[in-house]
Amino acid sequence: MSERLAVALQYALPKRLLTQFAGKLAGLQGGKATTAVIRWFIKRYGVNMDEAANPDPASYPTFNEFFTRPLREGVRPFAEADYLCPVDGAISQFGPIERDQIFQAKGHFFTTTTLIGGDRSLAAQFEDGEFATLYLSPRDYHRIHMPCDGRLTQMIYVPGELFSVNPATARGVPGLFARNERVVCVFEGEAGPFVMVLVGATIVGSMATTWHGVVNPPRQSDIEKHAYAAGEVALRQGEEMGRFLLGSTVVMLFPKGTMRFASDWAAARPVRLGEAMGRRPPSA
Repeated sequence: MSERLAVALQYALPKRLLTQFAGKLAGLQGGKATTAVIRWFIKRYGVNMDEAANPDPASYPTFNEFFTRPLREGVRPFAEADYLCPVDGAISQFGPIERDQIFQAKGHFFTTTTLIGGDRSLAAQFEDGEFATLYLSPRDYHRIHMPCDGRLTQMIYVPGELFSVNPATARGVPGLFARNERVVCVFEGEAGPFVMVLVGATIVGSMATTWHGVVNPPRQSDIEKHAYAAGEVALRQGEEMGRFLLGSTVVMLFPKGTMRFASDWAAARPVRLGEAMGRRPPSA
């Protein structure tokens, strides 16, 4: 199937119904049937179960519990860096925000304001800053960790579409990451504010954070905001902050002058949780 046709089909598919159905199946305790699906998934996508805290496929009562499996202690050592990569995955894009424009792929851009749900004053804090878009494939570890210490100030649920977020769709669907359903997590760090956006996708049954639990479902029709008082939620660098139940993408925003990406970062490069992502400039 051509890339153009694959993208065109996504406009016609009942993405929300498919996602709801997949989410229900992934949460079922199906005994041997669940184990068979897990074993098929491991073989199909080349999942490395040697890295899992529990490597036995038959021990997971639901597909969701397998999919969000924790890693074995020590398999993701943390680098000594100001900012750590928060996930296993691949770099979709990264680099400077041009005023408020974030590069997606193949001539497509989206704005910081649209990405975070329309809050212009919040978006203005990231004008000419830096961004990183990290894609999690089906084989990856699907928990999300903190790139640096951060105090949560607000969480914004933004309803939206459920397009796939694979590289082909990123090249074919304008404004993809600011179009799909997403959870915007706003933190205050040592160098200022930063944002982590968990982007939903087709078949992503839900997104969850460690302080709120499952954010969706239910899926709301309106933007929903949650504010957090100082000290209510504070997370350390490398600490888990959320997870995807079936995979997707994380988009991060940093203010101007607070982030310099590691010299070995490049678009399409695989990344692993805990590797050095960047550093603060001396003046930050």
